[in-house]
Amino acid sequence: MPGHWESLRAKNLFKKEQRPTLPGDEIVTCFRDGEVTLRKNRRTTGFTEATDYSNYQHICKGDLVIHQMDAFAGSSGVSDSDGMGTPVLSVCTPKTNKTDNHYYAHILRLMGWNGFILSLYRGIRERSSDFRFDTFSRQWLPVPPLSEQQAIVSYLDDKCGKIDQLLENKAKELELLAEMKQRVIADAVTKGLIHDVKFKTTNNICLPEVPMHWQIRRYGSLFKIKPVKQHHGEELLSVFLNLGVIRAAESDKRTHAASEDLSKYQLVEVGDFVMNNQQAWRGSVGVSQLVGIISPAYHIFPVPKCYDPVYANYLLRSKAIVGQFEMSSRGVGSIQRTLNFNWLNNKIVPVPPVDEQEKIVAHIEEKVSKIDALADKLQKEIESIKEYKQRLISDVVTGQINIL
Repeated sequence: MPGHWESLRAKNLFKKEQRPTLPGDEIVTCFRDGEVTLRKNRRTTGFTEATDYSNYQHICKGDLVIHQMDAFAGSSGVSDSDGMGTPVLSVCTPKTNKTDNHYYAHILRLMGWNGFILSLYRGIRERSSDFRFDTFSRQWLPVPPLSEQQAIVSYLDDKCGKIDQLLENKAKELELLAEMKQRVIADAVTKGLIHDVKFKTTNNICLPEVPMHWQIRRYGSLFKIKPVKQHHGEELLSVFLNLGVIRAAESDKRTHAASEDLSKYQLVEVGDFVMNNQQAWRGSVGVSQLVGIISPAYHIFPVPKCYDPVYANYLLRSKAIVGQFEMSSRGVGSIQRTLNFNWLNNKIVPVPPVDEQEKIVAHIEEKVSKIDALADKLQKEIESIKEYKQRLISDVVTGQINIL
């Protein structure tokens, strides 16, 4: 680091606060992108809700906040709000007039990004750390003059703001490509490829019309739940939500203990249509290209001979059909929604001639491959920009780039 910078242990720069909560305090959350704000400012779902807030602590606007368990992933920052936080947060305030909390928030996130915080942890749980204040307090930190810390923060605010805007624009481009891909698939599987074809109405809100020469069949007349077959140690499979991809569930293998009873799991064969009973309305369905076993939470249907299996996979994942799965689901909220097969069996699916299905598949794969290539290129650009941002922050906060 620059020769005129000092180096001090964190305990000489910061003290850990432990303030009692105040009436009216709302929950403050420390996110992995470094934002520390009231939970309601970002999102309110997906968190474990506490039933007892007696051990929570008050957080003041401007405090440096470190998430003990997630600091390795970037969960450190300066709070933009007053509120209360869980005991897993280390709430820090300066001991001296040598520190700008925003500068040290950058330092802490750098310590997470480059693996330093994980290197301090000696636990056995993968991708986990326990970066308590006593561990943080022993670390040596750079101490530029306060005016330089403030200049660095100002410089990074400007540069990172521009980089973040660029990343946001790239993310919107990715969303547009995803929408284009879904439109290409949806149009092809429900309207076909003949531009001047005549259509007939279906009286179905999700699929209002199909080409005149296509058949319209009731779901229940084509798809019959497959009897459960015995399995003999085949590979565990998962349907990846909203991707329509069925593949070996390697991550699930670590979750399932060897003693777990898999006797009720079902055998899936190549060409089977697999549907999650509670998540089909969100697109957790797909036609398998593998042999394996899957949870009893799924229903398995042989794909009828009137369908090309690849066309069936595109069709059954299209908005027109997934929308009918949603109409046939009952329940409350966005998770516990179960398919009612009495309702679903009366919904409709189009059945084009098989040779036309094959042409539709070829058309989709040609178009989709080009869209995927553009999306892959864009994703690589995004990763490169993110790497550049991290490198810029690293070089600036450690004095490798002189911004004065």
